[in-house]
Amino acid sequence: MAPNVKSDGRTTRWENHRATRRAEFVQAAVRAIDTLGPDASVADIAAEAGVSKPVLYRYFADKSELHAAVGAWGTDLVLERVIAAVLVPASARDRVTAGVEAYLTTIAEHPQAFLLLTRQHAGGDPLAAGKDLIATKLSRMLGDALRLLGGDTGAAEPWAHAVVGLGSSVGQWWLERRTMSRAAAAGYLGEFIWHALSGAAAEHGVDLSALDPEVGNVRPLRTERTERAGSKDAEQ
Repeated sequence: MAPNVKSDGRTTRWENHRATRRAEFVQAAVRAIDTLGPDASVADIAAEAGVSKPVLYRYFADKSELHAAVGAWGTDLVLERVIAAVLVPASARDRVTAGVEAYLTTIAEHPQAFLLLTRQHAGGDPLAAGKDLIATKLSRMLGDALRLLGGDTGAAEPWAHAVVGLGSSVGQWWLERRTMSRAAAAGYLGEFIWHALSGAAAEHGVDLSALDPEVGNVRPLRTERTERAGSKDAEQ
């Protein structure tokens, strides 16, 4: 039996329409939250979108699902900015600093929306999936760096989740308190992350500063670990 091409076409058009409308409603939610704060209601968001609450609920099962969609938007935005920053050729430490600065700059553009996402919610964490995604990408990057330097790649995953948790906590603190400038907060956070990562790596005999400014390359480095390895090779 031949497939129902018309039916498939209608289904595809409806799915595309639904995805477009959901994206429009997410943007409306961000605007409403930016204006009214993290406590903006579904009614507020519907009004910003120019629709009624029942229309909004055709696309999102409840408020938690809408917040989760905002969380996905926030994750994509942070990843886009941070990945672009850390891939610019520079020293490993400068790339960490650039990534942190990009992160804080991004959340500062939509402070109320990101406060909503970082706070605890009775309906669950709207950033849960996003944190896992960011940690996964960061884990791959750390794993690649450790592999190039001959380190223990098993450390990449827990370190990545630690960095994500730290960034989320400090980001929320800074958005709520603003007791220092964004540049100062980025400097302190970048220093802490770099020393945590480089110090932990050094415990395994790996010097992260050996990463070449050209992304993905490693310049020759003679550490105590490589010297021991070289001595063993010479003996053999």
